[in-house]
This record gives sequence, structure tokens and C-alpha cells, in this order.
Amino acid sequence: MNFLHASLATVMFLSAATGSWGAPLSLQECLKKAHENNPALKSAAWDSSIAREGSRLASAASFPRLDANAGYTMQLEPQAVKIGGQTAETQEPNFAFAGVAATYTLYDFGRRDARIRQADAYTEAAAEGFLFNKGDVTLQVIETYFRILEADRLIQAAAEEVTQITEHHRVAQVLFEEGVVTRNDVLQAQVRLASAEQKRLATVNSRENNWLLLNFLTGSDPGFRGELDEATSVSGFNQGTASTGNTPDNRHDIKAQKQMLEAREFEVRSNRENYFPEIYTRMGADYVQNDKVREQTIFSATLGIRVNLFDGYASQASRERAVKERSKQQDALRLTEQRALLEIKTARNDAAVAKERITVSEAAIRQSEENLRINKERYQERVGIASEVLDAQTLMTQAKTDYYRALYDYQTAAARLQHALGEL
Repeated sequence: MNFLHASLATVMFLSAATGSWGAPLSLQECLKKAHENNPALKSAAWDSSIAREGSRLASAASFPRLDANAGYTMQLEPQAVKIGGQTAETQEPNFAFAGVAATYTLYDFGRRDARIRQADAYTEAAAEGFLFNKGDVTLQVIETYFRILEADRLIQAAAEEVTQITEHHRVAQVLFEEGVVTRNDVLQAQVRLASAEQKRLATVNSRENNWLLLNFLTGSDPGFRGELDEATSVSGFNQGTASTGNTPDNRHDIKAQKQMLEAREFEVRSNRENYFPEIYTRMGADYVQNDKVREQTIFSATLGIRVNLFDGYASQASRERAVKERSKQQDALRLTEQRALLEIKTARNDAAVAKERITVSEAAIRQSEENLRINKERYQERVGIASEVLDAQTLMTQAKTDYYRALYDYQTAAARLQHALGEL
């Protein structure tokens, strides 16, 4: 990274076309604002909260269920019995009733525990998913931050090209007025000047769009602008570890997929155990208003067993669906792992190539500056032609553009490598 720091030091200057700027804004400050204010992260945070409530809901089965009821019944005639040819009413025609009961499942062959562990796995998956989203937002902020820095440098290169061509146009105009060159030289300079100005305007627009994106990612006002830190480097994010890593085991999306697979396993187990009976207890107190009997409140305790005999094949369909969901999740996990390996290899290749591009483009800048100097002198001494000067100016601008792009492509590739390794 020493080479990168030295390269960055060569471009620590203020752009003449940057407009008015606010307070200095470091990359760490942008990341902090994004982690606190990013709208996507705020939305994703609800997934973890919802999953935790789902875990609480599943755990509710570990507690007794307490129910109460009350009502009033009106009948046309009360119930009665016949004794010795006589009819005797056994209840009142209209009566109130009330009851309270506590029911608890003693044993259900592990179905309850499987559902609780399934809900816990979903909670862990949601937490890992949030961390992955946080890393994804971090990468977007880093990429956008460096794209703005790159745009600043490209704007300066374009402005320098406009200045160079403007000076060449002045020289060509003077020589034309002296009758030394044709008007074609002046026209060529004017066309190239218009082209250079269009490139500058396009780059200014690109920078503006990247600022809008950065403000969106950080939850800032769309009109906010700041002075970015030219010396920023992803080395502050443990790039040394990222450069040697070969496994995506630390990625939060893979951890989330593994938790989802575990949840699917418990879902299959829970549905398989639907075929087994359930042992339960019940304690209750039931009151029925009836002056014709001695006991109007009945206290009871029940130890029972219940099992579903037929539910229209719902249990079978539920189990088959759970098995297929598990198979789908296994494929999703494999896909995520393969995609992670692809991202690691791609980012590592991009970083290596970008570093080589920096070295090549540095030499190209020096060569293009010397080429421009020679062609300008040849033209002013009337031994060169205007198109050679214009071509030399274009080559120098292209060399600087290639250098700046390689410089910041290296930074973004290094950040993408860390993100692919789960270290961002």
C-alpha cells in the first residue's frame, strides 16, 4: 500500500471546477452516517425485530394456556327427567355460565421444541442478513466515495485540456492572421475545444449524480456537498487480511443461508412429528347457574392424549412442502457459496490489474507531456501541423484519465475483495 499512498499524494490538490464545498468529509464519517441513517438498513432492521417476535411466539408453547369463558343461555324449555311417571326439571330454562381452564402439553414427541429451534434459527438468519446488508451498504458508500474523488480528478484533467486547446486556438488564430497557416487549423482547434468542453460537462454531471447517490446512502440532504479526503485508502479496513484470504466462511449472507437451512431442517422434523400423539393436562373450573342441583361449580383435572386421525391429507402435504423447501434452501446455500468464490476471484483479479495499470499509466503521463511539448514547439516553429498538437493534447488527457481511473479502480476492487470475504 506504500505505492498507493505515494500515488495518492501526487493528486492531493483542489479542483478548480469543484464549485463550493462544505465541511471536510472523511470516508469513516460517511460510513457512520450510512450505518445510522441509510433507509435500506432501517427497513432491514425490522426483519430482526420481527424474527425475534416469531421466536417469542414459538416459545409460548412452553407455557400453559389459560382460557376463560362466560355467557348466558336462554331455552324454550329446560331439560327434565321422568321418574315414576313424573317429570322433574333438572335445570333452569335460562341460565348463566362461566369457566376457566388451564391446558398444558406435557409431551408431543419433540414437535414443540422443533418449532422453537426453527424460530430461533430464523432469528439468527435475520440478524446475519442485516449484517450482510450493512456490509453491502458499506461497499456502496466506499465505491461512490471513490467515484466522486475520481470525477474530481477527471474534471481537472478535462479543464486542463480545455485550457491547453484554448491556448492552441489562440496560437493558431495568430498564425492564421499572419497568413502562416490556413483557417483549417483554427477550425480544428474550435471543434476540439467544443469536444473537450462536452467531456468536462459530462464528468461534472457524473460527479453530481454520485453526490446524489452518496447523500441517499448516508441519509443526508440531497444538496449537501463536502470536501472529500484525497488520502483515503481502504488499507484502513484490514486490506492485508483480504489480500490473502481464500474462503468466504466469514460472509454474513452464507451464515444467514446456513441458519435458514437449519430452520428448514427443524420444519421437516416438526411436520414429521405431526403424526405422533400429544399428551396434555387440563385443570378447570366450570360454573353453570342451576338452583336445581347441589353443585353449580365443577372443578376438574384431566390427563389426556389426542392424535389426529385424518385431516384431509394436510399433514402429508405440509411435510412434503417442508422437504422441498429444505432442498431448495440447500441449493440456495450452494449458489451463495459459489457466487462468493466468484466475487473473491473477480475482485482479486481486478485489484491486481488495477495496480499494474497505475504503474503503466504513470509512465504514460510523463511520455504524453513530453510528446505534447515537442509537438507544440514544432507547430510554433512551423515544422509541425495543428492536428499533431491536438492529438498530443488528447493523448495527455487520456493518459491522465487512465491513471486516475486505475488509481480509484484499485481502491474499489480492494473494497469489493474485502466485501466478498466478509471482512467489510
